[in-house]
Amino acid sequence: MTDTIQMKIAGMTCSHCEQTVEQALSTAGATDASADFRRGQATFQWSDDKDLGSAKDAVAQAGYQPEGVQVLKGSSERARARSDGGGWNLAILGSGSAAFAAAIRARDAGARVVMIEQSTLGGTCVNVGCVPSKATVAAADLYYRAGHNPFGGTSTQAAGVDLKALVAQKGDLVSQMRREKYADLVEEYGWTVLHGRAAFADDTTLMVDGEPLSADHYLIATGASPAIPPIPGLRDVGYLTSTTALELTELPESLVVIGANAIGLEMGQLFLHLGSRVTFLEVVDRIAPFEEPEISAALTKVLTDQGAEVLASAHILQVERHGEQRRVQVEMGPKTRVIEAAQVLVATGRRPNTAHLQLDHAGIKTDGRGSVTVDEHLQTSNRRVWAAGDVTGAPQFVYVSAYQGTVAADNMLNSNSRIVDLSALPRVTFTTPQIASVGMTEQDAAREGYAPKTSLLPLSAVPRALVNQETRGLFKLVADEVTDKLLGVHILADNAGDVIYSGVLAIKFNLTVTDITTTFDPYLTMAEGFKLAAQTFGKDVSKLSCCAA
Repeated sequence: MTDTIQMKIAGMTCSHCEQTVEQALSTAGATDASADFRRGQATFQWSDDKDLGSAKDAVAQAGYQPEGVQVLKGSSERARARSDGGGWNLAILGSGSAAFAAAIRARDAGARVVMIEQSTLGGTCVNVGCVPSKATVAAADLYYRAGHNPFGGTSTQAAGVDLKALVAQKGDLVSQMRREKYADLVEEYGWTVLHGRAAFADDTTLMVDGEPLSADHYLIATGASPAIPPIPGLRDVGYLTSTTALELTELPESLVVIGANAIGLEMGQLFLHLGSRVTFLEVVDRIAPFEEPEISAALTKVLTDQGAEVLASAHILQVERHGEQRRVQVEMGPKTRVIEAAQVLVATGRRPNTAHLQLDHAGIKTDGRGSVTVDEHLQTSNRRVWAAGDVTGAPQFVYVSAYQGTVAADNMLNSNSRIVDLSALPRVTFTTPQIASVGMTEQDAAREGYAPKTSLLPLSAVPRALVNQETRGLFKLVADEVTDKLLGVHILADNAGDVIYSGVLAIKFNLTVTDITTTFDPYLTMAEGFKLAAQTFGKDVSKLSCCAA
């Protein structure tokens, strides 16, 4: 009879090493030998009446170091993971962008990695966040533009919405990207995925569905979920979140959106473009409250021009059911209003997924919102545990999560020398037009001790916007009066999310306004607005010919 054998092997660094080990094992009498340099192991069939010492000797003579042998005998992946004990270099809780970035970096370094996921592989972005929302936003934007064509001599129409078909197409895209960008990579890089609920038993051990698992290092990358405010009556009447709203198969006649920051604005305008009557409610004094006030004001006008009602400084007193409708009672200064709608969408932020992890058992500290507390290296109060992504309270962008996952893996497996730097972090809100920003606002700059100077360029001064027949928007730049250094770039325009990369580079590499004005920008692109806005510091660009420097 034969057994399935798994041998841990040190020293393999490439595919040629794999071939050498496989040949050595075959020569020693193994069959079906398969080596994996990323996992640091080989699996093969071995007759149970032969001494495994000869297989170890063969590997050693080939120039590698056998470090342990395990008889699998067809055991399950869960049993293999459990019996491997401390053989894991890294155990990752979660399977989103932070988790995958860390796993890829760790496998490239030769680490043995196990990933534990209690739900669907891929985390928020691909399943219920960026991918499905932006796909649906794009469809809604196209539909709206078809019904609001600004060009003479052409005819387009928006003939109706089949939301069920749109949701199905979105689902197909999600499935494709989850397979190609997540599931297939597990096989490509060679780590183990366990499906189950993980919690810390103590400062060195996880329990996965009641079974112990140990590793040299741990990464908490469990993400975040929609936060629901304690509004009286809200839970009783039923509400939508950014997740459940994307699964609707019938378009609501009317919608109240509670929260008008990025998610609320994107989701609310999506339904507005498809034909719902939408009311935005924001508790502070303006929508998009983290953006420059000029951007908030301009986007408010866009939304109201498109038929939405935008109510800022709106304190919600309660929500109640009235037949098929929801009634939202809102206090605005001395007045109280009742707004009726078929659906209520809650977009008031996200909370970290830490409640079930028993972090206190491992001595891992959290803040008041449940975010894992980390230092500049992403290490927690438990020196064997790191955290990355939304669970840390970092800006909730998928590219931040992936960046942090890579930083955490580098630090735990190497010298702990990388420091998180978000100083040139862009943010994009996928409304129409888009909001994109990087660096400081005017208020930030003053607070940091700079002498801020600003330029404000209406989109009507950008030739691309004139050609597009869409001039609602602006560019705002913030610079230091003393050094001319560019401090912030803020855009409301079509394709702002693409244009902002120029601003990212300018902020990262400490460019000055003069650096921007003396650099080429291609004519009749929205990116030209960046240079025109820089020129606005010293010139009236309305009095320049096309492309004049």
